[in-house]
Amino acid sequence: MTADSNASPLDIEIGALKGGSADLGQYAGQAVLVVNVASKCGLTPQYTALEKLQEQYAGRGFTVLGVPCNQFLGQEPGTAEEIAEFCSATYGVTFPLTEKVEVNGEGRHALYERLVGFADDEGHSGDIRWNFEKFLIGRDGAVVARFSPQTEPDDARVVAAVERQLG
Repeated sequence: MTADSNASPLDIEIGALKGGSADLGQYAGQAVLVVNVASKCGLTPQYTALEKLQEQYAGRGFTVLGVPCNQFLGQEPGTAEEIAEFCSATYGVTFPLTEKVEVNGEGRHALYERLVGFADDEGHSGDIRWNFEKFLIGRDGAVVARFSPQTEPDDARVVAAVERQLG
């Protein structure tokens, strides 16, 4: 699967976790933090800080977009219903979640085709390294930052990047 790397990731079609379209176009003009998520990972507690970011900045034109993925040691094995229930009941997640997709390999979803070419501040680009890798899409629809899975969502660098996009 290939895509025009100059086009916005928000132009990609992807399903919502609970069915239908996730309609990424609705986020045009907003800042979006795209995160590949998993329910059974050592980094899963990052959901708490992701939800806090969502609550803090949603009113200013920001959203977290969770993208479930089961490619890393099978850490997101659940059905759409199980994932939704886990996120809601365990972490109070209110931000949108997409359908479960592959982020690496031949089956890589087109959304990630558009994201993986962007390098983080350590120079890493290419394949997603683990669950909870984060990409910030600016209000103009371009990828403006990438953060490693170990970078917490409330890390000063993530917060500063979000705030720069929100003006």
